[in-house]
Formats: sequence, structure tokens, C-alpha cells
Amino acid sequence: MKITNEQLKLSANTIRCLCSDMIDKAKSGHPGAPLGMADLAVSLWLKFLNVAPADPKWPGRDRLVFSGGHASALVYALFHLSGMGGLAMDELKNFRQLGCRCAGHPERGLMPGVDVTTGPLGQGIAMGVGLALAAKKAATANRTWVFCGDGDMEEGISHEACSWAGAMKLDDLILVYDSNSITIEGATSLALSDDAKKRFESYGWKVLECDGHDYDAIDRTYRRAMRVKGQPVLIVAKTHIGFGAPTKHDSADSHGAPLGAEETRGLKTALGFDPDKSFFVPDEVYALFGERAKTLGRMAKRWRRQHPEVAEAAIAPDYMKLMEALPKFETGKSIATRAASGTVMNALAAIIPELVGGSADLGPSNKTYLKGFGEVGPGSFEGRNIHYGIRELAMTAIANGITAFGGFRGYGATFFVFSDYCKPALRLAALMKVPSIFVFSHDSFYVGEDGPTHEPVEHLASMRIIPGLTTYRPADANETAYAWAEMLLNVKGPSCILTTRQDVPVLDGVRHEGVAKGGYVIYQSGEQDEHTLLFIASGSEVSLALEAAKTLVTEGRAVRVVSMPSMELFLRQPGAYRDSVIPGGMPRRIIVEAGVRFGWDRFRVEPRTTRFVTMDD
Repeated sequence: MKITNEQLKLSANTIRCLCSDMIDKAKSGHPGAPLGMADLAVSLWLKFLNVAPADPKWPGRDRLVFSGGHASALVYALFHLSGMGGLAMDELKNFRQLGCRCAGHPERGLMPGVDVTTGPLGQGIAMGVGLALAAKKAATANRTWVFCGDGDMEEGISHEACSWAGAMKLDDLILVYDSNSITIEGATSLALSDDAKKRFESYGWKVLECDGHDYDAIDRTYRRAMRVKGQPVLIVAKTHIGFGAPTKHDSADSHGAPLGAEETRGLKTALGFDPDKSFFVPDEVYALFGERAKTLGRMAKRWRRQHPEVAEAAIAPDYMKLMEALPKFETGKSIATRAASGTVMNALAAIIPELVGGSADLGPSNKTYLKGFGEVGPGSFEGRNIHYGIRELAMTAIANGITAFGGFRGYGATFFVFSDYCKPALRLAALMKVPSIFVFSHDSFYVGEDGPTHEPVEHLASMRIIPGLTTYRPADANETAYAWAEMLLNVKGPSCILTTRQDVPVLDGVRHEGVAKGGYVIYQSGEQDEHTLLFIASGSEVSLALEAAKTLVTEGRAVRVVSMPSMELFLRQPGAYRDSVIPGGMPRRIIVEAGVRFGWDRFRVEPRTTRFVTMDD
């Protein structure tokens, strides 16, 4: 089907009017970017992008990421016109309202067709890199398109991710830069003087430029970009924010607030639409998008027939095979849990072929290298080990992109103290419910000689409070193995494991069921009643608690020691189980952890009978 420039213009202007109506009705939103990007978006959607609205999870589809998630009205307008997810006009009219799928920023899992949640600027670029890498590994021969803006380019993660993608010669990744030279406070020149072309050429990218409102130029540039091999592509598209708005064209005022009734009427008049009609779509526009959707629906069906084995999402491994492959560690020996974690990863790698990832230049310390499974390198994507360089935030977001692609479990690793660099992407992983895995070694002040800059103190508490992220801090090598099993079995959200630098003893009493429930009784002695001294600890402090408890036993005291490798998991258990482990009638408690006390007070029955051995002043 040949599409004329006039048809593209009509479609783009329809989208501009729809977006303005949506944002005006919601009384909030971001009209500037949708109005400015409409020409780029309709040209891509109607002529080049391979997505099937009738089959939004088709594994062979192109991936489209709107890194500037604030332009979500544009996303929903495209989805409505094409029939993606059956998005009805009434849903556009409820844009940004509680319970509506048309959320303020695109959300994975809420709206079919949204591969990754975006909004925090720059992360969409990095997740796009992960999607593109996963496509190479899956050999699906698709492309990854990422729309981004000036704000994305200013964020540091754009440098981390794009530098890495260029070094890897990651082709079939096309970044469309909506360069309108405006941010919230005014012209980008207030704080930006980069030459984007030179910057990306220095990364090893192919850089193309075009007028983002000239359909012929857009067409030529997209076609050139699709032919480039051996390097990713940046398209610098010069656009006008608020395109068509009578007084807010090229104005920062159009960025983050509704145009308003009069400005919207002026926009519609300028674009040749009836200013008295709201949420209006010409039949011709529906027909254009419908025809494109039918064509791509047929393509998706053919693809699925030819590739029936390709997975759409991460699949939990076979439990019995996982248990058979899981290493067992001999009681009485001492081993750092980071070393145990590396042993477990390598033992499971052969039966978990979808496990793909690496470290932020700390593989030998994190023990995350998968031996014998090759490496990703420039133009070579078959290996399973990724060298991210010193790019923690990009690593975390790229891992999320790999996992979001489907069929892979992306992982990343660094020292626990550097999890601060990872937090924005950890939070987004939790929001998206993607089962990425993160390994953080050197988990406490026992790092020692590196000093306080490298000694995590508040970090453990900060991980536990991220909703949807499951954190494990295993006490010994066997708890580490069971934690890995639970992380791999969990395909409903991200997990992280914290491991020691120092050796810790392999303990008696460790149980898989206990680790799976987040906390359990690892040792007890004497009458278990209100006089019992109850120790609660995690990680390396469990052995310390056990040593103290056993000393008290020699003095005739009744004791119980609870190992709590995952506070979040324990708190999700039924009340009866929690009370069987930490009885309410056992008020004499000693809580031990090499971190701040924050979060542990929930296990205190009364202040005078509870002692905290933590890192608080």
C-alpha cells in the first residue's frame, strides 16, 4: 500500500488534535512533544515499523520505545488508530485518570504494545539497547526503534548506554532524536551546548540528520538508517515543539501543561480541522491504520508458523532439574557467599540457557562470569557474558531491556555500595515486574580496608523498601544456592542477592523451604517460651548470632535463632507461619544485622526487652 504525503499529513494532524483533546480533557499532560513528533511517528508507524496490533506479543516484531514517556498521548493515539489492545476512544477520553490504561506515562503490563515502562528520562534509551541486544541473541531479525528527546540526551545514562552500544557495534538499533531545543525552563542552550552528531560519531554510531516535519526527508532517512550495518544509528530530527499551536509553537509553555480551549481551537483551525469537534478521526485515517494493521497481522501469523519455538516471556525453570543441578556445600567449611554464588551460577548455567548478563567491570570480584559460555563483543552477540564497563545504571537498565524482550533472564552485578547508581532502574524493573536478577557482592562493612566509601550501611534498608523487589541476603553457601533457585523460579518481578566478601561458615540447619519463605528457625535449644532469648539475623550475622546463642546455652539459657534471608518474603507469609517462627509470646529479642536498624522495629514486641546490634550511631 503506497501512502502519500498528504495522507501522512492528515494522519499526523489527526494525532495532534487527538493529543490536544486528551490533554485538555485531563487538565494535565504534555502536548508539546506529541505535536512535535507526530510526523516522525506516523511515518514510522504506517511505513516501516513492524508491529501487529492484533498480536502485540509477536516475538518477531520490531520494538518501539518512547524514552520520553511524557509524550504518552502520542502513544495512545497511535494505539487507538491501529487497534492496539482494543484501545477505545472512551479510554482516550479518560487519559491520565485513575484506573485508565492510558496512564500518564506508558506502563508495561497495563497497556498491550508497551514493551517497557518509561518516564524517568534516559532509561528508555538504555532499555532499548537491551532490547536490541536481546534481538541479536534471539536472531529474530527485527529492529529496535527508540524515540528520545533533549532531556533523554542530557541524562548521564544516555552516555553510558550509547557509549556501550557503539563499542559493541550494535546494529538494527535506531535512535530517533526529537531535537526541538526546548526543555521545561526554556531553550536547551541554558544548560546544553553538545554537538550531538560529533558526540555520537565518537561513540561509533552512524549519525543521520533530517527535518522532522518533511515527509520525504523522513522517508529517506528512515530507509538509510535501516540499511546501516555494523553500527547503531542516531537520527537527529529537527522539530518544533508544540507544532501548529498558534502561540505556543516553539515555546516551553507547551511542554508540560494543556494548551487550553482557545489554543486548541486555534491549533485545529491551523491544521484544517473543525475547531468545534473534539476527539474526531477522519474515516480515511482509520482506514490507513487498519490496512497497515491487517498487513502486519498476516506477517505475524507467517512468522509464528515458521518460529513456533521462540518464547514470548521468561519461563520458570523445571523445579526438579533445578534441584538436581543445585550445588550442595559441606557443613563446617567456610566460603564467601560471593564465591558460592559464582559456583551456583556456573552449575545452573547449562540448564538455564536464557541466563545472560555480566558485571560493571567487577566480574572477578562479583564471581558472576559464566565459564565456557562465551562473551558479547563488538559485532559478536552469541556469548552469554557481557562486559558492561563501569556503567552501573546503564547495566541495570540494559539488563531490564534484555529481560523485557522475552525468553531471557538478564542479570547485572557490582559492589553493593554501588547499588546507589542502579536504583532508578531497579525501581523501574519492579514497576514493570520484569524478572531481572542483580548480584551485589561486598555487602557490608566487612569490606574492610577499602574504607567507608565502599562499606554499605544504609543500602540494605533502601533495597527492602522498593515495592516489588525481592532482596536476599543469605547466611551461608547453601542459603545462597537456595536463594538462586528462588530467584530463577520467580518470573513475576526482579530479585537481588547480596553476598559477602569474607568467608563465612557453612551452617547446620539451613533449609530450602525456610529460604523460600524468607525466614525460618535455624537453631533452638531449651524450653521455648516467654523466657527464651530470640535472635533474628540475616546474612553473615547469622553465624555470629548462632555463636552467641550456643554460648548462652552453655550457661543454661533457652535460645532460638531465626535466619531471615529475605525480609520481604517473610512478611508475605501467612500470619500463622510468621508467628510460628517469631512467636508473639517470645518478647526477649536480639536483632543483629551489619546495616542500619531501619525496618527491623516491626519485629520488636516492646522496647525494654529488645536489643538491636546494628550499624546505627
